Amino acid sequence: MAPAVTLAFTPDLDLTRDALASSTLSHGLMVLGDRWTVAVLMGAFTGVQRFDDWQQRLGIPRPTLAHRLKTLMLLGLLRQRAYQQRPRRFAYHLTQAGLKLYDHVLMIWLWEKRWGVRRAALPEKLLHRACGHSFVPVLACSACGDKAGMNDLHFSLKVNQPLLAQALNAGRTSRLSATDATGMGLGLRVDRWSLMIVAAVVLGCHYFDQLCHVLGIASSVLSRRLGGMVDSGLLLSQPDLNDARRNVYRLTPSSRDLFGYLVCFSTWASREHLHQPSSIRPTHRACGQAFVPQVACSACGQAVKPWDVTFTALPLPATLAA
Repeated sequence: MAPAVTLAFTPDLDLTRDALASSTLSHGLMVLGDRWTVAVLMGAFTGVQRFDDWQQRLGIPRPTLAHRLKTLMLLGLLRQRAYQQRPRRFAYHLTQAGLKLYDHVLMIWLWEKRWGVRRAALPEKLLHRACGHSFVPVLACSACGDKAGMNDLHFSLKVNQPLLAQALNAGRTSRLSATDATGMGLGLRVDRWSLMIVAAVVLGCHYFDQLCHVLGIASSVLSRRLGGMVDSGLLLSQPDLNDARRNVYRLTPSSRDLFGYLVCFSTWASREHLHQPSSIRPTHRACGQAFVPQVACSACGQAVKPWDVTFTALPLPATLAA
């Protein structure tokens, strides 16, 4: 049995609820938060360009893949180019806008390599051309260049009223519905539900009633979801020292490692998609500046750009290798 714990910090639940609902993380995940979209984007960054190759590698239903590719083109993240005229066939390439997702894609790669079940479907090594070394992506502060993690940041909340109004007008679908169970492609066990729960815990919501309040989740649905996250190692559940009838939910190493993805994706959504400031505003304690993430090379410390990285070739699926 996990040891009992007690927590001194009590978050402002109404402020946290509105901050999460109006966060660029939440609104961004509504657009790019399903597992197939994430998997298609990862494929695009690792050299997959043709419809049949995506379909074979991912095992994705063809109508679903066609819909995801169309959505990514409408968002301006992919463009289509014919590579064969008769019969007419197309390749899909990342646009300049699509390349701006690279930081959060690197964070997905890092999480998958450490905790996911799709390691074999990803490049084994990344090579930084600028320094000539294999590297591991490192989350850093763009203001001072220092490596930074969740514990190096202070979070303040300022509700984005236009995004909150959008969330309220959209109703429950703007938050988390009971049917929102599609995975993110991160080990097939991390989805929009899980990411928003992790974000709520990061902001100090550790009890069932707190999570229920700030996320607007039905208690039965939240209970099942928390149980699944505990079973899969994304959350640790411990009895509360002050009230043994209550459990404290805390992050584990695997869910802490999701933070890089969360902050990079939220920053992308704020700058490139929504053009709105997020309601969750991190500050880097070391330099005192607003924290804007950048992904750096573990070997040389320089910011990593997609055109500066090569990778080991992906293995072909058995159906393609035959």
